[in-house]
Amino acid sequence: MPGGDEEPRSYYVGVDVGTGSVRAALVDQRGTLLAFADQPINQWGPQFNHHEQSSEDIWAACCVASKNLRETCWDKAGHFFDLPDFLSWKATGVTARSLCSLVCKWTYSAEKGWDDSFWKMVGLEDLVTDNYSKIGNQVLPPGASLGSGLTPEAAEDLGLPPGIAVAASLIDAHAGGLGVIGADVKGHGLACEGQPVTSRLAVICGTSSCHMGISKNPIFVPGVWGPYFSAMVPGFWLNEGGQSVTGKLIDHMVQGHAAFPELQAKATARRQSIYAYLNSHLDLIKKAQPVGFLTVDLHVWPDFHGNRSPLADLTLKGMVTGLKLSQDLDDLAILYLATVQAIAFGTRLIIEAMESAGHSINTLFLCGGLSKNPLFVQMHADITGMPVVLSQEVESVLVGAAILGACASGDFASVQEAMAKMSKVGKVVFPRHEDKRYYDKKYQVFLKLVEHQKEYAAIMKGD
Repeated sequence: MPGGDEEPRSYYVGVDVGTGSVRAALVDQRGTLLAFADQPINQWGPQFNHHEQSSEDIWAACCVASKNLRETCWDKAGHFFDLPDFLSWKATGVTARSLCSLVCKWTYSAEKGWDDSFWKMVGLEDLVTDNYSKIGNQVLPPGASLGSGLTPEAAEDLGLPPGIAVAASLIDAHAGGLGVIGADVKGHGLACEGQPVTSRLAVICGTSSCHMGISKNPIFVPGVWGPYFSAMVPGFWLNEGGQSVTGKLIDHMVQGHAAFPELQAKATARRQSIYAYLNSHLDLIKKAQPVGFLTVDLHVWPDFHGNRSPLADLTLKGMVTGLKLSQDLDDLAILYLATVQAIAFGTRLIIEAMESAGHSINTLFLCGGLSKNPLFVQMHADITGMPVVLSQEVESVLVGAAILGACASGDFASVQEAMAKMSKVGKVVFPRHEDKRYYDKKYQVFLKLVEHQKEYAAIMKGD
C-alpha cells in the first residue's frame, strides 16, 4: 500500500526467458508496466558450433530478476495490512495491528512475536528491518483503543464526530464468536450456566463454518487450527475448527437436483424461501416418525471440497449412498435433509476431536445465515446431543464488532464484561434425546464413509 490516498491495486509479475537473458516486469491490473528488470543467462561453447545452457542457471537468473524487480514496487510499499487492520488504519491513522489477524493469518506469536527465521527462509528478510515497521511492530488485543480515535478526515467520510473510539479489530468469524459465546444464560436450564465460558463452542455457520472454542491453557488439537492466544477473547487461547463448505454445499445439492424448478415454483407460489418450503415438505412426508428418520437409507459425506477439520485432508471428496431412480420433490427434500445431517455430523466429529485433546464442551452457540434455518439448528442439537443457543440478535458478527467498540470506548472494563452485557439469548433448542440411538448409528455409517473412501483411494494408487 504505497500511500494513504491511493486505492489498493493488484500487481502481477511477468517473466520471459530468452536466449541471452531473463526479463521480468511488474504490471498492474490496468496492464500498465510499472517496473522492469533483466538478468543475463550464461552460455557455454564446449566446441565449435555447440551451445549449452544450464537449467539451474536459468532458474537462478529468474530469481535474481524477480528480486531486482521486487526491490523497485516492493521497496515503495509503506505497509502490508490484512483488511481489518487496513480499515483501522484508515479510520485512525494508526498502523497498529490486531493480535487476531497476526496470530491467525500471519506467523506472529503472542508470546514470542515475529519469527525472523521464516522471513529469511522465504527471501523476505527486508520485512524484519526497521523493527518490522511494514508488517506491524505495535500489536494490540481485540477491543484495545487505537490512538486518538477517528481522525477528522475519517470522521467526515463516515459522518461521525472526530475522536470517537476505534477498537483493534477481529476477523469476521471471530467477531461472530465474540458476539454469541459470552451471553448470560441464566434461567434457561443450560449445563453451561455457572460454568466457565470454556464449556461453550461458538459455531459461525454460513457459506462455510467455523467452530470457535476457548481455553485457559493452550490445547493442541490435531487438524484444528490454533491454539492462538487472545485471538478472540483476551486472556484465553482459541482453537478454530472449520468445514470448508456448509451453506454452499446445501445450495449445491438442492439446486443441482432435477426437481429444483418444481421446488422454486411451489416456494414462490407460497411466498416462502426454498428452504422454508423444504422444511414444511419434510414435515408432510415424515408421517408418524421423527423427520430425521427419513434418511435411514440415505447417507452423505459432506467434504465435496476437502476436509479442513479435524482430518485436514484436502483430497477428500463428497459421497452419497442410498440413491434411488426417482427424482421427485420427496427425493430432493430427503437429500437436503441428509446433507444438513452430514454437516451436523461433521460438527460432531470436530467436537469429539477437541474434547479428546482436552476441551470440555456442553453447549453450542450458533450464529450466521444457517442458524436461521430451524432444521439445521435442530439437527445440530440432535446429532451432537447438546443444546443450541441462538442469539437474540441474528447479526452476531456485527454485535461482536460493536462489543469491541464498547470496550475501546471505556464503557466496559473488559471484553468479557461487554460480552456478558451485550450478548442476549434469543432461543434455546434442546436435543431430542429419544432419537439418540438412531443418530449414533448414522454417525457410525458417517465414519465408515470416509474410511471406505480412503480404502478406495489406496486401491487406485496401488500396483
